Amino acid sequence: MSSRPNIVIIMTDQQRADVSAREGFPLDTTPFIDELASRGVWFSRAYTPVPICAAARISLLTGRYPSAHRVRENRGIQYATYHQDLIDVLQANGYATALSGKNHSHLTPERVDHWLHLHHGGGEGEERTPDEKAFDEWLRALNHGVGQEPTPFPLECQGPYRAVSSAQSWIRSLERDRPFFLWLSFAEPHNPYQVPEPYFSMFPPEDLPSTATDKSALEKKSFKWQWTRRLGEHAYPNYDDLIPRARANYFGMLRLLDDQVRRFVDFLRDEQILDNTLVIFMSDHGDFVGEYGLMRKGPEMPEVLMRVPLQITGPGIAAADQARQDHVSLTDIMPTLCEAIGAEIPRGVQGRSLWPMLTGEEYPHDEFASVYAEQGFGGLHYTEDDPLSLEHCMMPGPISPTFDELNTYSQSGTMRMLRKGDWKLVMDMQGRGQFFNLAVDPYEVNDLYDSAEHAEVRCAMLADLLAWTIRSQDPLPYPVGRYIYKRDQRNYYAPYA
Repeated sequence: MSSRPNIVIIMTDQQRADVSAREGFPLDTTPFIDELASRGVWFSRAYTPVPICAAARISLLTGRYPSAHRVRENRGIQYATYHQDLIDVLQANGYATALSGKNHSHLTPERVDHWLHLHHGGGEGEERTPDEKAFDEWLRALNHGVGQEPTPFPLECQGPYRAVSSAQSWIRSLERDRPFFLWLSFAEPHNPYQVPEPYFSMFPPEDLPSTATDKSALEKKSFKWQWTRRLGEHAYPNYDDLIPRARANYFGMLRLLDDQVRRFVDFLRDEQILDNTLVIFMSDHGDFVGEYGLMRKGPEMPEVLMRVPLQITGPGIAAADQARQDHVSLTDIMPTLCEAIGAEIPRGVQGRSLWPMLTGEEYPHDEFASVYAEQGFGGLHYTEDDPLSLEHCMMPGPISPTFDELNTYSQSGTMRMLRKGDWKLVMDMQGRGQFFNLAVDPYEVNDLYDSAEHAEVRCAMLADLLAWTIRSQDPLPYPVGRYIYKRDQRNYYAPYA
């Protein structure tokens, strides 16, 4: 057995952090993942650096914010900019590497030792079974929609099952004296919202807990939110009627994922390699799951899209019975893993190592008093006054069209977010701010930015956001000649007490 730990990143796509029993949600959507969290460290204030797939995944792999790695929208992966990413570091340290599941990053097949790509339309290639090919064709025909009946294919055709099976086969083929890295990446519970039995009937629509908000909350939100609702109604005239079934399927997909995570972790135990394996579970961003009368994602930076599940178990990780309150980011995972294997954090990495807090060592708590994130592809915001086209945001399909919630209008402009304590501040490139007390307004309905009563805390948050914005500027290239670049070995800016 290798003296260095194996590393498995289990990533879901579009999983909201608060829809699990350990977060107080009334449905038991992820019982095994919740139990797994109790064996290590889990964070209740973990955030995506950006609420879209590709940019968040590239931040994970590079430890850099979108403004530094240059990918600010899902079609821009070719612009990814970095010195070394996580795969480079791991391979330089002797790790076998693999992707099994969804990619949607700058990673390419030739860069890893094993590759199975499964996306929202299933898989590709002739190595699939006839049932898998038929399921993939059915999935593509669903076109990001909502399955109104149980998926008419067995569990074994589902992407998570296939990803786990492929990962198991690859791990069995490895020499046990070589450490491995696996990115086990599930395309679910992202739309299309579909699930087979018994998961389809596990959380009936009529028994679901009510959402905390409804479409009336959009009256207090910006054009981008209202446009997203309008777009959903344009694509699906029965949009309101679809949401309960979409929610039920979403929760059923979570339980399906939970069972597949259990299956994979049990496999690691049976192969006697679990005790030497770091298992990191996370998602790239969240989903509205019916809040504000919306599904999917799209406008701005609400908590339901920004806060993500994050938990870490494995050798050296000190188990905790409650969630950590430190504010952390997916950008922190890459430098954390560098420290875990004794590798230097590469140039240009902006995330911070979490290793001391995971292992019970001292660390500067002020470093994790806040967290920062970004959104938008730039330019000016589109507004109701612009010439708008619903058809510009539609996506054709083999049977029926759907809509692109990450469209020109919803992603326009630039926004920056700071979370600290009970407070959340969002600013845009025109100096327009939003300010919320999440302790009393967790769904960000009442904007306090202009409140004189909260001016002092708002000004302090503005100073913190300015510092984070300066800090997140790309440090590459490092200076040459006689200039010596100084940085903390863990990328901390706050001093130790």
